[in-house]
Amino acid sequence: MIPLAFSTNAFKKNTFEEALQSIAAIGYSAVELMADLHHAYPPQMTPARTAEIQTLLKRLNLTVSNVNAFTLFACGDTYRPTWIEDSETERKRRVEHTLGSIRIAADFSCKTVSLQPGGPMIGSTLTRDEAARRFAHGLEQCIPLAREKNVTLAIEPEPGLFIQTAAEYLEFKNAYFKNEPAIQMNCDCGHLFCCGEDPAQIIRNHPEHIGHVHIEDIGENRVHQHLTPGRGAMDFPAIFEAVDRVGYERPVTVELYPYETTAAGVAKLAYDHLRPMI
Repeated sequence: MIPLAFSTNAFKKNTFEEALQSIAAIGYSAVELMADLHHAYPPQMTPARTAEIQTLLKRLNLTVSNVNAFTLFACGDTYRPTWIEDSETERKRRVEHTLGSIRIAADFSCKTVSLQPGGPMIGSTLTRDEAARRFAHGLEQCIPLAREKNVTLAIEPEPGLFIQTAAEYLEFKNAYFKNEPAIQMNCDCGHLFCCGEDPAQIIRNHPEHIGHVHIEDIGENRVHQHLTPGRGAMDFPAIFEAVDRVGYERPVTVELYPYETTAAGVAKLAYDHLRPMI
């Protein structure tokens, strides 16, 4: 059976404890931690706070599927500061946030930290070559700690950002980190679907690159809008079959961050829809 996790980033209006308790009560066996305000924001995860959450996770029988270090609302917004900012100071903030997220992953015996794939390119005058160079330079500063902590940095392709597709991830990986096992992909199946790729085929064809898997539903129009599973066009049985075929044994995380006012409700709808498939 494929373990299902749910991301706390849907519970931005709830406390960390409330999010974990709701996710466990629904039946999920794992949870993805949002490394941002109100949840697992690195500067706030003191040893005492970490111990509190570890105790709660143990009591709830939840493991940690992934640490989501994509957003940084604590000092920016959904995307910024990015890896490819013109400001070196802002790029450094992104690096420091990622280093903190790696430490959190290690504290919670988690194997992956999912990352923003560079940053937005829409409206930017930055060339792809320069964006790649900046992104690679930032990642290079994080790899030593990732190796030390045995944590994988999982780049998450997203529509409109520097790396949108699995093909672009592979191009970047082969150009800069071909022989670096600490760099893999967070396979967000909905994002790949939005960009015209078949997520099940990507998983089957590139299992060695799959650090972690995100799922959500997407409409037939392939617009990047996360929907509750069952309300779009995603072929979840094919995705789960591919995950099973390649021997991916870690939890698959449901990510429904837009639903912060109805987080528990959509988490349950997702679980009820997906549970019979796994």
